[in-house]
Amino acid sequence: MKRLLSKISFVLALATATAQAKLNVVATTADFAAIAQEIGGDKIELFTLAKPTEDPHFVDAKPSFIVKLNRADALVDGGAELEAGWLRPLLDGARNAKIETGQRGRIYGSDGISLLEIPSTLDRSKGDIHAAGNPHYMTDPANGKIVAAHLANAFCQLDPKSCDVFKANLKKLEDRLDAKIVEWKKLLVPYKGKEVVTYHNYWIYFAKAFDLKMDLYLEPKPGIPPTPAHLAEVIANMKSDNVKLIVVQPYQNRKTAETVASHTGGVVLDWPSFPMTSKETQSYIDWMDFVVKSLAKAFEEKK
Repeated sequence: MKRLLSKISFVLALATATAQAKLNVVATTADFAAIAQEIGGDKIELFTLAKPTEDPHFVDAKPSFIVKLNRADALVDGGAELEAGWLRPLLDGARNAKIETGQRGRIYGSDGISLLEIPSTLDRSKGDIHAAGNPHYMTDPANGKIVAAHLANAFCQLDPKSCDVFKANLKKLEDRLDAKIVEWKKLLVPYKGKEVVTYHNYWIYFAKAFDLKMDLYLEPKPGIPPTPAHLAEVIANMKSDNVKLIVVQPYQNRKTAETVASHTGGVVLDWPSFPMTSKETQSYIDWMDFVVKSLAKAFEEKK
């Protein structure tokens, strides 16, 4: 009798553990991770491959990542070649069929996104271009909503019993984003058409969303380090158009931006590339909030 009770207890414990098992999710970058956490809540275990301070094009692909990918139920990546240089070898090592192309566990953030800068031809002389288009689409909060809805649907397919939770979390995030987008546009509408210099063409979706110009770069071509001749052109253009703001991200050369600012009377804005870079930007909405408010403040101060 004791042996039977023991077996029953074991089966019940195993059933409980299975029922409480969380979806094991790996995200390539912190913006996707932030959205995944909002949608998944306590129903997922989440791991992010790229550090928020790393250039997402050039991530340090650690062997420990292979273990994480091997155990993953889902992989969320950009789907627009952002991770092309480092993700494939990790997937080859992980040998996890669940997260390969075409499987339910492989979730592309770009699904449903209207990508910008899709090249008509692939010409490497033009710099680090992506065949699918510019992969930095998460800088438009409207695209953040699209990704959130896509993740909710994907998580529902992988974990149907938790679908109501995923959908409820999606509704909360959508409502908050809708309210914030109205607030953000109101903050930036006085500066419609204003120009901001950026190091890399990372912010074009943000510029389109808020009617700004952000098409003057410290890089002469995407992924190509600044040259003295190109920086001289940037300085001349900034002076001619009275542009005063330069945006840099954690992995970019701030001294270069400072040099340009010193010749133009400009100011350098330090923007995190993703959520969770600092205490002020722990979530996707926090990240956008920081970027919008710091920009509005800088425009006001540089009138």
